[in-house]
Amino acid sequence: MILIALLAAAAALTPVSAPPTNWRPVAPENLLLLETARGTMAIELAPDFAPAHIAAIKALVAAGQFDGGNITRVQDNYVVQWAARQMTDKPAKPPKPLPAEYERPSKGLAITPLGSVDTYAPSGFWNGWPVAQDAKTGTAWLAHCYGSVGVGRENPPDTGDGSELYAVIGHGPRQLDRNIALVGRVIEGIGQYSSLPRGTGDIGFYKTPAEYTPITRVRLASNMADAPRFEVMDTASPGFAAYVQARANRTGFYVRPAGATDLCNVQVPVRRAK
Repeated sequence: MILIALLAAAAALTPVSAPPTNWRPVAPENLLLLETARGTMAIELAPDFAPAHIAAIKALVAAGQFDGGNITRVQDNYVVQWAARQMTDKPAKPPKPLPAEYERPSKGLAITPLGSVDTYAPSGFWNGWPVAQDAKTGTAWLAHCYGSVGVGRENPPDTGDGSELYAVIGHGPRQLDRNIALVGRVIEGIGQYSSLPRGTGDIGFYKTPAEYTPITRVRLASNMADAPRFEVMDTASPGFAAYVQARANRTGFYVRPAGATDLCNVQVPVRRAK
């Protein structure tokens, strides 16, 4: 009976009946598909926020540099991280420095407010993405929520080159906002990677290559004839507004609705396109 009640409560929060006009397609040129023996992870890229990093990632994908790479780190309640392989058939080149694309001008972004107070910054959604903003500086940035994909770097802010990426698999580490370049988010397939064995080395890195999960290949959907197609809910639509209200004011199983919600607790709905 408890399971039935919880399932009913979850179903009430799923906007399955939203009309077609409440959804937007994921552009094939911004859909990255990572494949391992565990399955495919689909990632939507966000070029409006980190164009230089995404251009670098697409170049690595085109060169096949992620094919044969590995998942090298899984830290509990934090991230799963993977790295491109080193190209052995070409001379080694130092990575091209990339700008610290941690935020962008908020001008031109019609952000839909969350409607609840956020601990870190005024927050909301733009074009399906969870974002925060600072009115004083006129900037906005992607928020670190479950499934967010970012670029690994060393301590200097311009050392990320796109060859090491991570996906958040725990509670949203919002302290990372504006400190690491976020380039997208996982829209399908994160479950088989969030359940990988945890690394026992420092900050969740695997101690030996034998523990790695090899990457079979990484491709852009725009280069595939049989690529899956996805749709993301339009966060400026009436259907999404109703969804946010349902997340903040849960009924049924919940005897004390919170009357508010956290930015990362409003996971923007994604579905397979027909």
